[in-house]
Amino acid sequence: MRLMKSFLVSLLAIAAIAITAPPSFAQSDRVHVDIEQGHLDPMPVAVIDFLGASAPAQQVGRDISGVIRADLERSGLFRTIGTDAFIERIQGLEVPPRFADWKIIDAQALAVGEVQALPDGRIRVVFRLWDVFGESQLTAFQIDRTPDGWRRIAHRIADQIYEQLTGERGYFDTQILFVSESGPRTARVKRLMIMDQDGANPSFLTGPNAMVLTPRFAPNTRVLTYMSFETGAPRVFLYNLNTNRREVLGDFPGMTFAPRFRPDGNGIVFTLDMNGNSEIFTMDLNSRARQRLTNHAAIDTSPSYSPDGAQIVFNSDRGGSPQLYVMNANGSGQRRISFGEGRYSTPVWSPRGDLIAFTRQSGGRFAIGVMRPDGSGERILTESYLDESPTWSPNGRVIMFFREGQGQGPQLWSVDLTGRNLRRIPTQTDASDPAWSPLLP
Repeated sequence: MRLMKSFLVSLLAIAAIAITAPPSFAQSDRVHVDIEQGHLDPMPVAVIDFLGASAPAQQVGRDISGVIRADLERSGLFRTIGTDAFIERIQGLEVPPRFADWKIIDAQALAVGEVQALPDGRIRVVFRLWDVFGESQLTAFQIDRTPDGWRRIAHRIADQIYEQLTGERGYFDTQILFVSESGPRTARVKRLMIMDQDGANPSFLTGPNAMVLTPRFAPNTRVLTYMSFETGAPRVFLYNLNTNRREVLGDFPGMTFAPRFRPDGNGIVFTLDMNGNSEIFTMDLNSRARQRLTNHAAIDTSPSYSPDGAQIVFNSDRGGSPQLYVMNANGSGQRRISFGEGRYSTPVWSPRGDLIAFTRQSGGRFAIGVMRPDGSGERILTESYLDESPTWSPNGRVIMFFREGQGQGPQLWSVDLTGRNLRRIPTQTDASDPAWSPLLP
C-alpha cells in the first residue's frame, strides 16, 4: 500500500497549498509536488483496453477504457500511458500481470478489465486495479448493467481508481445542471440543460419559451430546483429527474430567486424581494412553512448552507458594498467574513465544510476564490474578464464556474483547489450557472 500512502501524502499537501500557499518545496519518491508553483507531476497510470470474447464486447471494452483514461487525465492528478508503450499484452484477468514489464514503462498503477455478455442481454464488467511497485492488488469488483449504461460503468471505475490512489472519493459519476444560452443578446433563450460531468449525454429539461435561472441539485435525491419566468412572473420550481415531473414551490408576492436546498433535502433557503428589499427566507418542503432569517434595509441574497446545516453564508451590501456574511441557520449571529478589496458575491459552501467559494469583482475583472468559513486564508484560483457562479464537485476538490469574454458568450470551466488544471467543459451551446450533482445512486 506504499503507493497509495505516498500519493495521499502529496494530495494532502496540495490541500494545504489551497489554504496557505507557503513558499516551500515537497517531494516524495512517487509524486513530485512543487508547492511554490502549485504544480503536481501527474502519476503515470496504465489502463488496458478492456478485454472481450466477441467483437461487440471488445468495442465496449475499448469505449469504457477510453472514458476512464479521459476522466483520469482531466483530473490533472494522473497521466495515462499510451497503449503502444505496453510490453505485456494482458490476455486474461486470472493471472497477475508481469510487474517488471509495467515498471519498465514507469506505470505506477495498472487497471485491467473484461466485458462479458450475459444471457439476459446485460453486460458484466470485471475490473482489477494493481499497485505495480507494490506488486499487489488494490481493488477488484464487477458491475452488471444494460449495454447503454457503459459510460456510467466507466465513470464508476474511474472513481474507484481515484479513490484507491488518493484516499478520497472520486467525482466522475456525476452530472452537471446548467443554463443553456442561445440567440441574440437582445432576445436570449435560456433553457435548463443537464449532462454528464464530461459533457456527454446532454439533454434539455425545459422548453425554449421559459427563461430559467439559478438551477440547483438537492443533496441526496434526484430532485432539483430552479427559477423560471415562463408565466411572466418569477416562480421557483421543483423538478424530479426520476419522474420528469415538476411542481411550483410557491407563488410569492415579489421576486424570488437564488434557491438552494438544505443539506437534508427537506427544505430550501432563498431570497425574496419585497417592495425593493431583498431578504433571506427558508421553507420546509413538507409543510411549506416559511421563516424569515434576515431583516435589513440592505440587499441580502445568495444564501448557501454549510454541509451540516448549522450555518448559512450569504451576500449583503449592508456594509456599503457586496460582501460575504455568515449566520446561524435560524438567522442569529450574522457576521461579516470578507474584507479584501472588491465586491464579493455568489458564495457556496464546500461539501467538505472547510471552505467557501465565491466570486470577487475588483479592478474591472472577476475572479473565483476560496476562503475559510471565518474569512481567513482567502485565495484567488482564477480570474478573467468575467468568471462567476462557482459550484463544487461532490468531493470538494474541484470548482466549476462560467467564464465570459469580451464579445464571447459564457462557457463552463473547472479549476482545482491549487488554482491549476484550468479546463473548459464542452457544451453544445453557451452555458452559465452550473450546478454539480452529488455522486449518482
